[in-house]
Amino acid sequence: MELYHFSKDSGKKITQFNSDFTMSRIVQTDKPAHIGCMHLEENGVVGYHQAVVPQLLIIIKGEGDVRSKDEEYIKVQAGDAVFWGKGEWHETKTASGLTAIVIESDELKPSLFMRKKLN
Repeated sequence: MELYHFSKDSGKKITQFNSDFTMSRIVQTDKPAHIGCMHLEENGVVGYHQAVVPQLLIIIKGEGDVRSKDEEYIKVQAGDAVFWGKGEWHETKTASGLTAIVIESDELKPSLFMRKKLN
């Protein structure tokens, strides 16, 4: 399991076309990717299972706890991203609820775009 952060301060100011915003890059793929939005209500859980393909969980609202095999739970919140490799056992749970974008693809390398989060 790898933890990343995609906060505004890690982004780049965009001014082309009279724009005025900050873009925090997350990932790029050349192979097909499945992208979805996951909504976990209060006391929600994504049960302990193996990742079928590399998977990136991007928390956009709320907070929760994540773990991999033989690891303690780690608190995550909006602005954090969690990466699990193919075959890696993992679980996500929340007491208060969280919303996350999930990207699954055989070709995910978040370290190319995001900085690792220090626990």
